[in-house]
Parts: sequence; C-alpha cells; structure tokens
Amino acid sequence: MSPIDAIDIRTSLPGPRAKALLEREQTWLSQNYVKDYPLVVERAVGTTLIDVDGNRFLDFAAGIAVCATGHCHPQVVAAIQSQAERLLHLCAIDFSYPHVIDLAERLAAVAPGPTRKKVYFANSGAEAVETAIKLARLRTGRQKVVGFFGAFHGRTMGAVSLTASKAVQRRGYAPFLPEVHHTHYATCYRCPVNRHPDTCSIDCLDLLEETLFSTIAPPDEIAAIVVEPILGEGGYHVPKREFLERLATIAGDHGILLVADEVQTGFGRTGRLFACEHFGIEPDIMVLAKGIASGMPISAVVAKEEIMQWRSGGHGSTFGGNPVSCAAAMATLDLLEGGLIDNAADMGTHLLAGLRELQSRHRVIGDVRGLGLMIAVDLVKDRETREPDHELLDRVLHRAFEKGLALLGCGTSCIRIAPPLVVTKAEADAAIAILDSVLSGT
Repeated sequence: MSPIDAIDIRTSLPGPRAKALLEREQTWLSQNYVKDYPLVVERAVGTTLIDVDGNRFLDFAAGIAVCATGHCHPQVVAAIQSQAERLLHLCAIDFSYPHVIDLAERLAAVAPGPTRKKVYFANSGAEAVETAIKLARLRTGRQKVVGFFGAFHGRTMGAVSLTASKAVQRRGYAPFLPEVHHTHYATCYRCPVNRHPDTCSIDCLDLLEETLFSTIAPPDEIAAIVVEPILGEGGYHVPKREFLERLATIAGDHGILLVADEVQTGFGRTGRLFACEHFGIEPDIMVLAKGIASGMPISAVVAKEEIMQWRSGGHGSTFGGNPVSCAAAMATLDLLEGGLIDNAADMGTHLLAGLRELQSRHRVIGDVRGLGLMIAVDLVKDRETREPDHELLDRVLHRAFEKGLALLGCGTSCIRIAPPLVVTKAEADAAIAILDSVLSGT
C-alpha cells in the first residue's frame, strides 16, 4: 500500500462517529489517561489505521511497539484462526499442550548467550517483571532490588516500585515494595552526572558502586539489578556498550542477578531479535512481552536453567501461555526471522538519516537517537541548554494526527518513532515529510 493510500483524511477530526464514541467512552470507561488526540480505530492492516469514520492514518506507534508484524498480518491471523478452532484455553500450570512447549523451546534456543535456558509464560510485561522479582528473591535469598531512574517496568505494585519514569505513575499509591532502590542510567544526551560522552568513563554507575553499595544497599543483600537495554518510556536512550558491560560485571562480581527488561526492545524492534545482542551481554533473566505475538496477550520470562527453579505451587498464571497466543507468537517469530528483523535494521538506518536531516533544519530538534525502529526525536526549547519542550511535543503529536500520522511520545519531550517492522521506505519518507511540515509550522 502506498503512503497516498495509507493516509486519507475525509472528515474533520474527530469525525461524527468518533466524536459520539468518545462521549460514550467518557461515560462508561475508566479514564486513566488524557489521550494525545481523538483517534477511534475500527480496523487496521499493515501500517494503516482506519477510524470509525473511514479516515486512514499511517501508524508509527504500533500499539506502543506491540504490532511487530503490522496489524492483522495474514500469517498471524491464520495461525490464530487455526488454533482457535482446536483449543482456546487449557491452563499450562495444570495441563500440557504442544504449542506452549514449542514456544518455550524456541524462545530458549534464541535467547542471548550460550547458557541453557528455561521459560515461564504470563500475560503482560508487568506480570513478567513481577515474576522476575519473585524469582530473583527466591533463588538468591536476598531482598533488595535495584532499578534505574527513568525506567518503566509496569504499573502493578512490584513493577511500579521499580518504575521511575514519571511521578504521576507513583503518586498516591505508596507504600511500595520495600527494599527497591534506584540509580543513574546512561542518559548521555542529558548526562545525570554532567559528563561529556566522548570522555565519560561510565561515571553514572558510580552512584551504584560508590554510594548505594556503601550506604543503603550492600551488594550481598541485592537480589537483582533490573535494566532496560535501551531506556524505553524514559526517552529511548541508547547507552554506551560499556555501560551494560560494566553493569553485567558488577552484578556478576557480587552474585547479583542481572534482569534485562526486553519488553519494548525485544522481538526485532532494534534490528536484532533482542537488544542485548547489540551489547554482547547475557542476562541471567530476560523479561519479554509487547512484540512477542503481534498483539495477542502473552509475556515470557526466560532465565538460565539453574535460576528457573521454583517450589511447586509457588508461582503461576491461569492464562499465561494461552494456546492461541502461543500460536500467534510462533507465527510472529517465523515472520521476524524471515526478514522483518533485517527490515527493521534497514528502515531504522533510513529513518535515522532522514530525521537527522530534519534536525539540521529545525532547531527545536535537540537530538535524534535510536537503534532499528526504536527512535526518539527529542524536542527542546534551546539546543544549548537542552531544556525539554513538552508543550511543543503535545502540539506536534496533535498536528501530525491531523495530517494522518499516528505517533506517541516518550520521555519528557520526545517523539517516539516505533512503526511496525513491516514499514516500507516510502512510508518512512511519508512520515518524515509530515514531521517536516508540522515542525515548519511551529
């Protein structure tokens, strides 16, 4: 489908049907969010969203980086339909069925590193994070857990105790899980310790080693360090390779389990199956969700075999490893390994080049960063001070929507570029052109 076909705005936005539905939504649905713009989707295919009034939008959000193979990929839909005719549900903690075993074997085989792995299935990224916390505490006999400022791991109580992205995600819900501590991430564009990337010796980790370890979190009491290989909701920050290498060394030296949260970075989004592969690290535990099944609800925890050991009945999930979701995940992996990972790498390089060209002409763009199809365009009030411009981000998202491009934000003032992995060069160019037009009008 060409970008001209993908984008077709026929009504004022929102259109009459969308407006009526949004009014009903306010009456009946828990409104946890103020939405960036009034989009009510009826159906979707590939990279195209079609709203209830027939307007067509180019989707560069992918359901928050979930729809890896695009919307309703025929191969994924066929796998879902076939499985739905045979078995919809059979709790995997009580009974066995082929698909859950097949998917576990496949994920264990492709996980980073040479160590033999085992797999546990849950329903969401947050539930998988909860699982990783419990497993780390169980296997180490320790209580403390370390996360990072800027990180997002979910909103259930254990996961939100690790989350440190925005105050609103925590305000009003305390007390949180005890013995959770936070340290600096390598957000090099706005370095938390005022270093320059060219001369920095990963000084941001000094807070962990020189302060936390010696004051409130002795390393022999820390069960796990939980890290996103690329900071997601916190602004799509790609750390130096040395940051994760040193972090893995620190964890290993002290018997701390390294947990990689690959919920957003996994399944081809960065141009590798998992982001850890870019940095040469093998986590002890890896948390997976989002792109795993092209939109069907399933998550996974992949851990080294000696770590994935539970007391019988100590942990479980009624719907984890649902057979229909497993079928969708197997089809998704086929497509990713069949060319979509390579396309993510190629289209990511193309998008980065185009967006950096925009940066050269629009001074409100302070930084363009990312790997594969996980890219941030950081909007600033001033390039010298790098002060974020959240108000500008809101205007850009809304104006892009009016021109037929669906986007989301991340961090304080970043445009999140996370299209489905099926995106074409023509669609990438169309998105860049729309952003150019929007920024020219700011």
